[in-house]
Amino acid sequence: MTCIVGVEQNGRVVIGGDSAGIEGWSLTVRADTKVFRNGSYVMGFTGSFRMGQLLRYSLVPPVPHTWDLDRFMATDFVAAVRDCLRDGGYARNDSGNESGGCFLVGIQGRLYRIDSDFQIGRSVDDYFAVGAGEDFAHGSLHGSADLPPDERVRKALEAAVHHSTDVRGPFHLVWDPEEPPNPS
Repeated sequence: MTCIVGVEQNGRVVIGGDSAGIEGWSLTVRADTKVFRNGSYVMGFTGSFRMGQLLRYSLVPPVPHTWDLDRFMATDFVAAVRDCLRDGGYARNDSGNESGGCFLVGIQGRLYRIDSDFQIGRSVDDYFAVGAGEDFAHGSLHGSADLPPDERVRKALEAAVHHSTDVRGPFHLVWDPEEPPNPS
């Protein structure tokens, strides 16, 4: 279980995640992060760390080549993810229905949710959250539109930690495009 939070604001995406690894009643604070950069993409996953490892280390994401980014994500990107998860032994096939896992993706300032049936989603809100703490995070995100995006993500993760036994710090954040240098 987990909480992954993404905010799309002013042509940028920030995705943050917690560090909990849950197995039954056991919790391990993981050193490997659930949010990462792969090429020009930022991603954050929930569920199996194996899926996250495949997305991080095996997926060779295609470069967007069209002005229609939603179409590209629904076709070329999802095809690459499906191949990666299938080749890595993670995708499941039940009577012809292939399934993977749930994760967030940021690319070219847009935030996407990829669900286990490989559909892509964009929200009319400027945020998404997935995982065991998603409802708590969504409440926090809804009430924090006036804050900077990284602060919104952190506050949403803090709300999820406060209300869910399946979410733990430390938190990690990644930006699309990369986080600007600290002006200090």
